[in-house]
Amino acid sequence: MCPFSHTPAEPGAAGPASGKPESIVHEERAQLDFSQSMSYGDYLQLDAILTAQKPLSPAHDEMLFIVQHQTSELWMKLMLHELRAAIGHIAQDELQMAFKMLARVSKIMEQLVHAWDVLATMTPPEYSAMRPYLGQSSGFQSYQYRSIEFALGNKNRAMLKPHEHRADLLAQVQAAYEAPSLYDEALRLLARRGIPVPASHTERDWTLPYAESDGVEQAWLTVYRAPDKHWDLYQLGEELTDLEDAFRLWRFRHVTTVERVIGFKRGTGGTGGVSYLRKMLDVVLFPEIWKLRTDL
Repeated sequence: MCPFSHTPAEPGAAGPASGKPESIVHEERAQLDFSQSMSYGDYLQLDAILTAQKPLSPAHDEMLFIVQHQTSELWMKLMLHELRAAIGHIAQDELQMAFKMLARVSKIMEQLVHAWDVLATMTPPEYSAMRPYLGQSSGFQSYQYRSIEFALGNKNRAMLKPHEHRADLLAQVQAAYEAPSLYDEALRLLARRGIPVPASHTERDWTLPYAESDGVEQAWLTVYRAPDKHWDLYQLGEELTDLEDAFRLWRFRHVTTVERVIGFKRGTGGTGGVSYLRKMLDVVLFPEIWKLRTDL
């Protein structure tokens, strides 16, 4: 007799092993032997992921600092995956697929916003205990974050420099720097749909920082004044608004957490820390979409 089998109980009566965890596992016929097949850990490469935390200090809280930033980089990897695909779909007039991806990007940003809540549990003395071991390393140098900013239109040639020591990373960041941004492709789409958009904003040097335009605002006003006529373009405008709304929250939560943990000390990457991050709060990615709300 199988050691895990038992005689069925009378209706309404509990069997001797019924409800016990071991019994439930076997009743459900869960696979337990992975000597010849791929397991959960195998599929997710957990050996590599969970051994990638290498604290350099004796401080207990360094593990939090490392995991916080590693998981953020994983979310940013997914964000880039979705952003690049969304930009490609907009360029092909495939808006429904792009909307799904942009909505996902906004949700990823929500995850990143809440991640700061965990790091904020680190107190100034706890951070000070590990800070000397960080050297000059800083999130300022994240090539994925920089690629996201470039994809969203915040182009800055100086931000290529931190990646010049790695040709492979520089190539990725430079590709995002030289390509049309999400907003650039949105404006090109409006023009293809017959809505007048200044040529200066549909064919230009994509490496230059975006310049706000009254003509672009008028194009968006055409959409927003007749949403029924331009429904998918109107929805695109609102997807972009949602995305920038989430991005602003991410930036704000970042600067607040940094101020809470290190005050106004300079950042490990050489910036002014909080002062630099506060300046970044003033960057507007899709200015005409925000301005039209006043002029509508």
